Amino acid sequence: MTDIYSPEKRSKVMAKIRGRDTAIERHLRSALHRFGLRFRKNVSTLPGRPDIAFPQYRTAVFVHGCFWHRHPGCQRASVPNSNRAFWKAKFLANVKRDKIVATALRKIGWHVIVVWECEIRKNAGKSAERIRRHLTH
Repeated sequence: MTDIYSPEKRSKVMAKIRGRDTAIERHLRSALHRFGLRFRKNVSTLPGRPDIAFPQYRTAVFVHGCFWHRHPGCQRASVPNSNRAFWKAKFLANVKRDKIVATALRKIGWHVIVVWECEIRKNAGKSAERIRRHLTH
């Protein structure tokens, strides 16, 4: 199967994909805020620039898109039919980088929480509650 878009159109579509402050991230942050939790966003001084950081608890939260970060067992983690070799290499590099970043954070004494896009879509409040429980234990 070939791409439904021309290479130029595909490039424009892909360029619009945001790397931070996505709707999913904003949804989770809003739920965290409702719990009274305060945090920092995209902390550039930490490895991997976590989407959400709680410095007082030394906890970093990454909001992973199921497609980009290969959520195991999730239907959103499909591989495009066109240019499969490129995509497989891209996904492998993303997953490898995620592991390296988590290890680097743990080495400096931080806890790492990964929240998947599909979890937030189903129930952002439940995801926020999981984070709140971690912080208060």
